[in-house]
Amino acid sequence: MNYRFNSSNTPLANAEGWISIGVNTLLFILKYWAGIVTGSLALIADAWHTLSDSISSVVLLVGIKYSRKPADQHHPFGHGRSELVASLLIGAMLTFVAFYFASEGIGKLRNREGTTYGTLAIVVTIISILLKEGLAQVAFYISRRTGSISVNADGWHHRSDALSSVVVLVGIFIGKYFWWIDGTLSIIVALLILYSGIKVITDSAEVILGEVPTDDLVEKVKEIIFRQGFGKMEAHHFHIHNYIMHQELTFHVRLPNLMTIEQAHKIISNIEDVIRTELGIDATIHVEPEKTDKRCKHID
Repeated sequence: MNYRFNSSNTPLANAEGWISIGVNTLLFILKYWAGIVTGSLALIADAWHTLSDSISSVVLLVGIKYSRKPADQHHPFGHGRSELVASLLIGAMLTFVAFYFASEGIGKLRNREGTTYGTLAIVVTIISILLKEGLAQVAFYISRRTGSISVNADGWHHRSDALSSVVVLVGIFIGKYFWWIDGTLSIIVALLILYSGIKVITDSAEVILGEVPTDDLVEKVKEIIFRQGFGKMEAHHFHIHNYIMHQELTFHVRLPNLMTIEQAHKIISNIEDVIRTELGIDATIHVEPEKTDKRCKHID
């Protein structure tokens, strides 16, 4: 997945962050209150999951702001990857919340603690499901528009919260028949949170560790080369370097052995300019001879 942030859409990403903070803070208060009133650990776990959404949105806003800083002496490729750092923090936060409430749920099962739910729990949970899925859809839409990996992470955080609330709602309706429902639900919610955390971390780590250029990108580059009249250049060895705010592409091409350095430079510069204009990617192209001349000797 080649993430690339479109800085012109930064206001959209910021708007998602602020909306998320406001809605999640309100939902945290409602869920926590309902959990205390009913004595439901699952609802309280769900409330803290929601609060972690607010915290992750704060991390998101800071990450987006920092990623817009221009390149400097110590960061020649800019600060775009700070978005990845923000996403890793969100993932770590989710993982911590998951382990905490899984252990709390296990403790409740050991003590054979039951919970009596009421209308309040049902109403609050349904409101949470609707609002959280709405926030997830907004985040995914803005992520597609901006290419922001941390906004996408925030969307998964919202989605996991909506799913955990669905699980809690099911438990509320059958909880009166089984004393162990609340403890079990808190563990299930914890597993859903853990899944979201792992997904956010792996998506960010994939970009940090390095990506393979998509087949679509490689074909577009080869088509650009062909349009310039150099279809026999045999472009190969493609590598993409993702810095979020911009991408750099390196690859090899073959040129006729007898071509002068000046001629080769003119051809390569022209191709790099077209790639930059049409794809918005900075390309660096390594030139190889069309055929290896066995008579050539290495010069030390």
